Amino acid sequence: MKPTPINIKNKRASFDYEFIETYTAGIVLTGTEIKSIRLGKASLVDTYCYFVRGELWVKNMHIAEYFYGSYNNHVARRERKLLLSKKELRKLQDAEKNPGFTIVPTRLYINEKGLAKLVIALAKGKKQYDKRQSIKEKDDRREMDRMFKH
Repeated sequence: MKPTPINIKNKRASFDYEFIETYTAGIVLTGTEIKSIRLGKASLVDTYCYFVRGELWVKNMHIAEYFYGSYNNHVARRERKLLLSKKELRKLQDAEKNPGFTIVPTRLYINEKGLAKLVIALAKGKKQYDKRQSIKEKDDRREMDRMFKH
């Protein structure tokens, strides 16, 4: 029996932000953290990325404590370092300096080698009317699907 693929999404990010560019980053994790992710016990709600001394970190990413973890267990909401190439880091750091731009995690998954990867996006915040437009498009799509199913 093949294990179910882990694919944790940040649905709120696509509503609040317009994605300019996406990158796939590795994450520095402890043993109990990767075990919890493999069980699907993680959340990207209210997460964001920021730079400290040229390194990219993710804040507020919730990984539930591992049930079988003893005193070695991790803190659920600690800051975790992201792994990208120097070229990608430089590009993101330059882009983030512009007003209105931020870096948000959009998806957490386990790749075919068994490593946890975080898809991050350079994003620009949507205005209120852009959000209304997104809701209208989603409703229209749902309405069209209903019409074609009957």
